Amino acid sequence: MPHPNEQKRITKTSLYSWVLYKSVPLQLIVVGIIVITVAMRVVPLEMQKRIINQAIGMKDVPALWRYSALYIGSVTLAAILKFVINLMQVHIGERALKYIRERLYEHLLSLPVQFYRRTSPGNVISYLITEFIPVATFIGQAVAVPAVNVLTFLAMAGYMINLNPTIGLISIAIYPIELAVLPRIQTYFRRANRRRIKHTQALSGLVGEAISGVHEVHSNASIPLEKKRFSKILDKLYKATVLQNGIKFGIKFVNNFFMSLGPFVLFLIGGWYAIQGRFDVGAIVAFLSAYEKLYDPWKELMEFWQVYQDSSVRYKQIMRAFDHAPEFKQFTEGRDPYHLDNDVEIRNLSFVVGGNVRLLDNVSLKIKGGEHVALVGFSGSGKSTLALCVAQLYKYTGGSVLLGGREVAELTKQDISYNLGMVAQHPFIFDGTVKENLLYSCRSLAMQGGHCPGGDEPSLDDLIKITQQVGLFTDVLAFALRSRLDPEADSQTLKEAILASRKEFQEGEAGMYADVAEHIEFFDMESYSQYMTVAENIAFGAANMEPFDQEHLHAHPEFQTFLENHGLSAHLTVLGETLARVVTDELGPEPIHEDFRNCPIPEAEYGDYQKVANRLDSGEPLSEQEQGLIVKLAMGFIPGIHKQVVLDKGFANRVVRSRQDFMDLVTDRYPGSFTFFTHDKYIDALNIQDNILFGRVRTDAQGAEEELNHRIMQALIMQGALEPVVEMGLNFQVGSMGDRLSGGQRQKVALARAFLKVPPVLILDEATAALDNKSQARVQNILTTNWKGKSTVLAVIHRLDMLPYYDKVVVLKAGRIVEQGEYQELLDRKGALYTLVHGKED
Repeated sequence: MPHPNEQKRITKTSLYSWVLYKSVPLQLIVVGIIVITVAMRVVPLEMQKRIINQAIGMKDVPALWRYSALYIGSVTLAAILKFVINLMQVHIGERALKYIRERLYEHLLSLPVQFYRRTSPGNVISYLITEFIPVATFIGQAVAVPAVNVLTFLAMAGYMINLNPTIGLISIAIYPIELAVLPRIQTYFRRANRRRIKHTQALSGLVGEAISGVHEVHSNASIPLEKKRFSKILDKLYKATVLQNGIKFGIKFVNNFFMSLGPFVLFLIGGWYAIQGRFDVGAIVAFLSAYEKLYDPWKELMEFWQVYQDSSVRYKQIMRAFDHAPEFKQFTEGRDPYHLDNDVEIRNLSFVVGGNVRLLDNVSLKIKGGEHVALVGFSGSGKSTLALCVAQLYKYTGGSVLLGGREVAELTKQDISYNLGMVAQHPFIFDGTVKENLLYSCRSLAMQGGHCPGGDEPSLDDLIKITQQVGLFTDVLAFALRSRLDPEADSQTLKEAILASRKEFQEGEAGMYADVAEHIEFFDMESYSQYMTVAENIAFGAANMEPFDQEHLHAHPEFQTFLENHGLSAHLTVLGETLARVVTDELGPEPIHEDFRNCPIPEAEYGDYQKVANRLDSGEPLSEQEQGLIVKLAMGFIPGIHKQVVLDKGFANRVVRSRQDFMDLVTDRYPGSFTFFTHDKYIDALNIQDNILFGRVRTDAQGAEEELNHRIMQALIMQGALEPVVEMGLNFQVGSMGDRLSGGQRQKVALARAFLKVPPVLILDEATAALDNKSQARVQNILTTNWKGKSTVLAVIHRLDMLPYYDKVVVLKAGRIVEQGEYQELLDRKGALYTLVHGKED
């Protein structure tokens, strides 16, 4: 029978319900170990008494050895068992936390889109990750800590009463008083902790909001206003934290005070008994040790109580924050997912937000299966809202949307996955590879029992075909050509194909690639390359080891000596200083990210070079580290790309003359540290493109790289090596939220993953807005040629010249459909569409 926590919504589960969730056998084992541990804690007390009274008092050496061995054995075993208990507590707590986070994460993803419009991502992350940590601690300790400490308290109390009933009972009687006092203080502590957590979350939300809206802050010069808001919450947090810690220290004071009363009773009454000869020294020592251990359980229980209070407050706040029911069921129950016809009917659809703002008002529309319909209108007309209602991203407030005769609001997400696909204007790209993002929809569908037309996992041929269709193939190929082969992979066959392709390009004017030879600056031992760094020009090769790479070579002592001996050091210093001055003057104090394109100074190091430039301007001597930065900057200078400074021809000639000496030095002293540019060998330290061309692309020729990539592709096809290279491009890491891709590339990925799925109904919400004209035309051609009459397409259109390709055009204004029909028919009416297209009415 399923556990209640698996049936009810996660936000309706109690903290206690997770204590025994899937861990009853483990908790019973823990209790068993605890019983043995408590017994091992009593044994040392009795051994102390016997060692003093029997072994030492009677000068019995064998007894001394025996009791000492039992003492250390029981102490060691107790410590080992305590270690095991602690490990099991962590295991139980963290496993329960894993279940809670999984269930809560699933719940969070099912919440309405509008929930995330009013909820800070920072708060969600904080709740899900940080705030749950004390909860795991409590769950792990919930059985073990009370059990071990209650049993220990009873065992120590029983042993003390056994030693002397009067003193034992008086000592134990102190604890009920403490039990009456501490809970009252704990109540205040709990309230203070709730306030602290509340203010911490408010501060986190404010910081996240300010960072997200930093452009608005700058444009309004509202830093003082934001600082005031921040300081107000910070002051509340300060006061709440001070109060909470004050109460916590008060609890410790009370604990320490009551702890001191026990020895006081022992010394006063026990001492009197000892003077009367009714209490021996061994018993006093054992009693004192027992009393100290009697307090340990109490202390741990108090700490556990604080953990419980803290975790209880956090758990309730987290669950309360996310206690919203999903708008739609996630999975079908008692039936298979629907495979619906792809006709869409919208009847009197309304969507109201904020109580009375009608984004859609009585919209009705019929779309036949396989029909392509365009939604147009001015900004705010409701066209995107309509598309999102059909896609079940918004839950409409009135009317009806029927997909294949079924009410969209009553379909599960699993039904929607089987029958509908969507591409947004700003699609989200997940961290991972291009391939993983392309297969995202297909893999999701496969996990729900369905599959894409190409199977659960479309083949490489399918991926290549779809990337060609949406115009992503050239990007994927470029990713691959800028990649290096994995040195641990067996790539010998591919290397041979690349070398064969290189041979064709090296033939220059005499070869089949003569028309693009002018776009390549081939590696030449006798010439200075305008498209290599100074470091690469000196070495005429690429580094294989860290001490010799672009970041570290300038600091290598022997390399510095080489520069001095060949008269290059002074030139490099002048070049670096000139670059630092010119670039920092040109970019100014606060350059934007785009300013660093074709810039010799890396964005991350710009501040360091600003300081160096200021010191140069003031005439102050540079430190050794700053001099290193100057040489490093010069070593990374590429004349063909970095146009800020013209390279001295005399310096370039010296570099070329020094090459052979550098190669001889490295080969003799540091073999394997560099791979030199040899025309008949594959160069592992270079990317695939540089290896094929055996040179660099001249970037000053417009369209050169695109043309070269096309010819490289031809060469790879001839060598039968295109597929493995493209596969490398598909494995390109796109970065967090696809930040290594351009806006157009992200849209191409989103379109390709939707096209791979081939859904019966496809929603496009300005899905080509970031594409250039050529790419948009390509995508539209695919839709018209391959999808019309097969899949229903509902597209929010931003480019009106694409409207003739659609069967029907629907014009919206202020949440209402003002006209619909064929494109030419609507133009002839000279109504709303005519106004949109021509900008005015006749």
